[in-house]
Amino acid sequence: MKIYTRTGDAGETSLFDGTRVSKHDARVDAYGEVDELNACLGFARSSLGDRELDDEIVRIQRDLFALGAQLADPADTIADRVTKAAIGDADVVRLEALIDRFELELPPLRRFILAGGSPAAAALHLARTVCRRAERRMVSLRPPVDGVLLRYVNRLSDLLFVAARLVNKRAGVAEIEW
Repeated sequence: MKIYTRTGDAGETSLFDGTRVSKHDARVDAYGEVDELNACLGFARSSLGDRELDDEIVRIQRDLFALGAQLADPADTIADRVTKAAIGDADVVRLEALIDRFELELPPLRRFILAGGSPAAAALHLARTVCRRAERRMVSLRPPVDGVLLRYVNRLSDLLFVAARLVNKRAGVAEIEW
């Protein structure tokens, strides 16, 4: 199989149901944002050096492939056929448990903090902002996306914020308050 198909040369692409849409279609934009988020997480992992966080981020990257697949499937048929393409409430609960566990290591947040710190933490902060952008794109879709996808992305941005703080703490890098 070749990497290029030439089917998108005129500015169109196919959704999972075979529908041809413009590459500026809101749905394509939304799953493109999720793809960018996934790449940001890969970049963050490249400087992480923390096996526990790395394993969790790999799992999240897999989730993001599933989320992107669901966004590219307006007929909601792929998750029924391909179990690895399903995001559910259990995935949201898993993110919440990670947030709770990571926050146990952190001092309480009393003020806003500036994004930055170690390279890995800065990359996680960047991923958090891309995650929020993906969420805004997803909210704009019509018909609306499954609510569990929105809950997942909303919780993921919270997790990325906490993970960035945790990476800085474990690296001995002080947070800068605003």
